[in-house]
Amino acid sequence: MSTTPPWRPEPLLTKLGTTMLSLAMLSLVALGLAAPAQAQSFSQGQSQEHSPEHSQQYARIAPQSLSRILEQLAPGASPQVLKLAAQALNCADPDAKRLAVIDFSRSANEKRLWVFDLQQQRLLFKELVSHGKGTGQEFASDFSNMADSHQSSLGLFRTKQSYTGRNGYSLRLEGLEPGINDRAFERAIVIHGADYVSEDFIAANGRLGRSWGCPAVPSEVAKPLIDSLEDNQYLFAYYPDPQWLDHSEFLACQSGAGQRDLAFSQAVDTGDPMLVMQQERGQGGDN
Repeated sequence: MSTTPPWRPEPLLTKLGTTMLSLAMLSLVALGLAAPAQAQSFSQGQSQEHSPEHSQQYARIAPQSLSRILEQLAPGASPQVLKLAAQALNCADPDAKRLAVIDFSRSANEKRLWVFDLQQQRLLFKELVSHGKGTGQEFASDFSNMADSHQSSLGLFRTKQSYTGRNGYSLRLEGLEPGINDRAFERAIVIHGADYVSEDFIAANGRLGRSWGCPAVPSEVAKPLIDSLEDNQYLFAYYPDPQWLDHSEFLACQSGAGQRDLAFSQAVDTGDPMLVMQQERGQGGDN
């Protein structure tokens, strides 16, 4: 009994089919419809090799792009305020990782503080925040750079070290704008938690409690909020004050003046936490 062996393609036909397939692939490559595997692999390897450098390169966000990102993360905030904050930050430090924005034009009974993670493009906090006793009641109206004014200050601040003082866990602020907020350090203007910054205080008193000029936040979020902003991050405090808007170097950013002031500020920064404790003269308020 004979058996028929299974059919196999002739070697000549196999070679012919392979050749025709290769010619077809080359034609596709020539027409731009396919890419050689080697070129694709090289491209992928090159992208991976330079990815850290590229990440650092794209860490800087243009002011227009940054303002759009902030608007997307905080749709309830004023686009104009976020645009000014982005402009000031890009003037001072385009590589900043965190930014806090306060809109003092809003009622103190509203959440008017936003904290952004610029690297991860996330909104970390949206909170109540106080203004100074001398600045107004529910609505802010007056701002000062003077000691013992009990008023809040406007403009761009750089954060320093955290410490524990008479108001508990606190974060020191350094004002970067001459004549606007540059006495914040000697005035002991800090971020700290306070019981009078709460919905319960608003319900009982008709308005949020006030500080002696510090941007006080709810006690329950003070520590994580302060930790997110510690060490060379930024706070931008806004109010439609014509003098500040017209003369702020960080909003105009002419000839890099804002960056020069920041560089000088960093050069003379002692960073001595004992100095913070010695200069803290108390940030009292409604309690």
